[in-house]
Amino acid sequence: MWQRNQTYLADFILEGLFDDSLTHLFLFSLTMVVFLIAVSGNSLTILLIYADPQLHTPMYFLLSQLSLMDLMHVSTTIPKMATNYLLGKKSISFVGCAAQHFLYLSLGGAECLLLALMSYDRYVAICHPLRYTVLMNKKVGLMMAAMSWLGASINSLVHTVTLMHFPFCGARKIRHFYCEFPAVVKLICGDISVYETIVYISSILLLLLPTLLVSTSYAFILHSVIHMRSAGSKRNAFATCSSHLIVVSLWFGTGIFSYMRPRSQRTPLQDKVGSVFYSIITPTLNPLIYTLRNKDVAKALRRVLRRDIIIH
Repeated sequence: MWQRNQTYLADFILEGLFDDSLTHLFLFSLTMVVFLIAVSGNSLTILLIYADPQLHTPMYFLLSQLSLMDLMHVSTTIPKMATNYLLGKKSISFVGCAAQHFLYLSLGGAECLLLALMSYDRYVAICHPLRYTVLMNKKVGLMMAAMSWLGASINSLVHTVTLMHFPFCGARKIRHFYCEFPAVVKLICGDISVYETIVYISSILLLLLPTLLVSTSYAFILHSVIHMRSAGSKRNAFATCSSHLIVVSLWFGTGIFSYMRPRSQRTPLQDKVGSVFYSIITPTLNPLIYTLRNKDVAKALRRVLRRDIIIH
């Protein structure tokens, strides 16, 4: 019994992203630079929204939650990959793999739900501006954030516990740089067709339904913008929504590519490319997209910097 438990809890082997060649050393260095930009950008966004009273609105509160999710997302996968590469290791413990799987799936699911709810915020702001403070108050914003975190965490916990209870075959080598679901599920022995159907349904709930909500919200927004008489109002509406639409397209596009394809059509290279995009590139771009295209955030940054200069 003890021997069986030891085998069940044996370490996994992570294939990683890079080898020892000079080209891969350069790519690793580039990845670490991108990682630092992601950490800095998202941390700055969170601190800025917290520090500036004029950004204490539901929209910016939800944006701070998005930045927190992105910050945690990159911190869940990249440090372990970097540590293994620098130390010449490839192993991850059973518990470590389960924890990594739970965290990345929770954060990914929470971001899907939050982006959908943020589109509702934009819908209310543009289509019902006079009722915005009633429909989107602080309490509603807190409820939206709580729903995103809690719903995604429950979904991730169920999937992680179920996945880690299956028996794993062979050398337990994960052809990936972290314990992502599509890569781990390939190691399972036996028939998992029923479980894969459940995962597919879960993917529909967390990817396609939020995409539908975003599409519906923006259909109403577009209809309202077309009927605006003021050119300035139209520009402001498009400026407000364009950042969110870019982030939504990047996130849901890569998510659907990674999780909605049949198992037979997946290759390790495609899984890695998709994962690099939504676990490294997207969390790096999100704060840049929101801050560079947002006048309120730029003004808040200037106010905070001016305040610090005066204090010192």
